[in-house]
Amino acid sequence: MDVITFGEAMVRLAPANHRRLEQAYSLDVEIGGAELNTAIGLARLGRTSTWVSRLTDNPLGRLIVNRASETGIATHILFTEEDRVGVYFLEFGAAPRPSGIVYDRTDSAMARIQPGMMDWPKILTGANWFYVTGITAALSPSAADATLEALHAAKTAGLTTCLDPNYRAKLWSVDEARAWLAEAIKFVDVLVTNPADAERFFGISAADPEQAAAATATHYHLVAVAMTLRETPSVWRNTVSAVGHAGGRTVRAPSYEVEIVDRLGSGDAFVAGLLHGLLNGDLEKGLGYGTAMNALKHSIPGDFPWLTKAEVEALMQGGGLRIDR
Repeated sequence: MDVITFGEAMVRLAPANHRRLEQAYSLDVEIGGAELNTAIGLARLGRTSTWVSRLTDNPLGRLIVNRASETGIATHILFTEEDRVGVYFLEFGAAPRPSGIVYDRTDSAMARIQPGMMDWPKILTGANWFYVTGITAALSPSAADATLEALHAAKTAGLTTCLDPNYRAKLWSVDEARAWLAEAIKFVDVLVTNPADAERFFGISAADPEQAAAATATHYHLVAVAMTLRETPSVWRNTVSAVGHAGGRTVRAPSYEVEIVDRLGSGDAFVAGLLHGLLNGDLEKGLGYGTAMNALKHSIPGDFPWLTKAEVEALMQGGGLRIDR
């Protein structure tokens, strides 16, 4: 197995045609979760990945597993008869109104996870990398402890570990996140973040992203650091890029202007492409694939990166907007 990922997935409900939730008479159903999205992105690039989670054994839990299995990834699910499946509601915005999310995930099965529930030595056997985000830790104090346990187990087992803080202000405070990250970074080999979070959580100046990536890698003795970059002139038109640092070398990825159909999951797609390159020890390849996947994901409804490797490589080679026929 190339990569093991660990985290929550939820049912996503969204009204169509830019309606507000209070206007809705029907809701589109999608499934999404940061670590699940990344596992799927890796599978779309031909890598083997396993998503590990805890879900309630009811129709919603089975819906999530069914959708995940459709994508070709492996799953390791700890089912429980208790707790609940998390749900989130998405409103698509348009300038000057931004898109917005309402969470309904309190006391979900993953929020109620405890250290010791997962048999990590067994789960990690034969794997090369382990990936998790700060979202998993933010779900509850016990989830924070369970995420630290997973990172420590992965390091002990000799896996390369990757963490994206992926800060969510609706889940925990800056101080809570900073305190947890100070412990988690001890077990991390590769950090994925952005300049603002590098400054907010790690005390690294965000003025120059390339210098920030290098300074973060040096300060924390990391194998690699990748930072995503985004310009947001409007809700539905952004520019995305990235910088990275590894082995004393700083690399900048190409920039892509994107028209946004659905922004959710784009950062997770970036991580999938990044890990694809780093699995071969190639940061430049990882940033290239990651940024192209990030850009393409914006064009796809839902959280999952329904992309092909050929599409990603075509964009990396220049692409084009003429109809493919």
